[in-house]
Amino acid sequence: MNDINDKFIIKEDSKFKLKDHSPSFIDGFKNEDDAKEVMLDDIKKLIKLQEKLFANNQYSVLIILQAMDAAGKDGVIKHVMSGLNPQGCSVKSFKHPTDEDYEHDFFWRFNKALPESGKIGIFNRSYYENVLICRVHPEFILDEKLPKYDDVKKLDDDFWQHRFKQINRFEKNLVQNGTIILKFFLHLSKEEQRKRLLDRIDQTEKNWKFSFADINERKYWDEYQTCYEEAIKATSTEEAPWFVIPADNKWFSRVTIANILVEQLDALHLKYPELPKAEIQKLQDAKVSLLKED
Repeated sequence: MNDINDKFIIKEDSKFKLKDHSPSFIDGFKNEDDAKEVMLDDIKKLIKLQEKLFANNQYSVLIILQAMDAAGKDGVIKHVMSGLNPQGCSVKSFKHPTDEDYEHDFFWRFNKALPESGKIGIFNRSYYENVLICRVHPEFILDEKLPKYDDVKKLDDDFWQHRFKQINRFEKNLVQNGTIILKFFLHLSKEEQRKRLLDRIDQTEKNWKFSFADINERKYWDEYQTCYEEAIKATSTEEAPWFVIPADNKWFSRVTIANILVEQLDALHLKYPELPKAEIQKLQDAKVSLLKED
């Protein structure tokens, strides 16, 4: 999986088209077993990198997962992050905003969940829902009680372009203050989603995952694809890039995201803190004391 950035990263100001990215791409792997060794190796590397991130305590990492329903976001969190130290990692899933959320700007509830220095935060859906589901269903924006926007007809293209700029400013501020932002769109085909939804119906142990809302949202599939394409194109920046991950094969999504995380964290050249000479001498004195004990 060499040059993985060039395959999946969306460059700033690129002529990005979602149709140019195949949801079934598997990058030369034959099957899941073929990718298993790469995955396990990257998880081991990720564990070490997380430890250095925590010890270094200068950067934080924000991982954003966005996708259509049944694309495998939960599976990515479960499998890719399986070896991480829970003390240095947090996962937040965002549902429909509460009344309290609507009393603040749309970043407010996400600000509260941002990772601390030295830690990794994972957003299962994020503030991008505000330019995705809210764009497909613009009536949700009215709940924000914005000045001058009391009718969905007023939510024109300028409004959404302004929202993209707000997101870019928000993310640039985070990056400038030490947050590494990695955004993943799990690119699922409509047919594969249909299969997975049927699977949730047919397998009793997966019935709890099924939501009738998912069936309704499939009616807006094309609208969602357009919204994702425009949002990714407008907000994939040098500071906070988007990665479009083929998601028709769950195992490939996982091995690819694990590989990207290792590559991105490794690029930080993290090191364990070096103690001052005086502290090192105290350690040696402590060692001598411990060795003298009966």
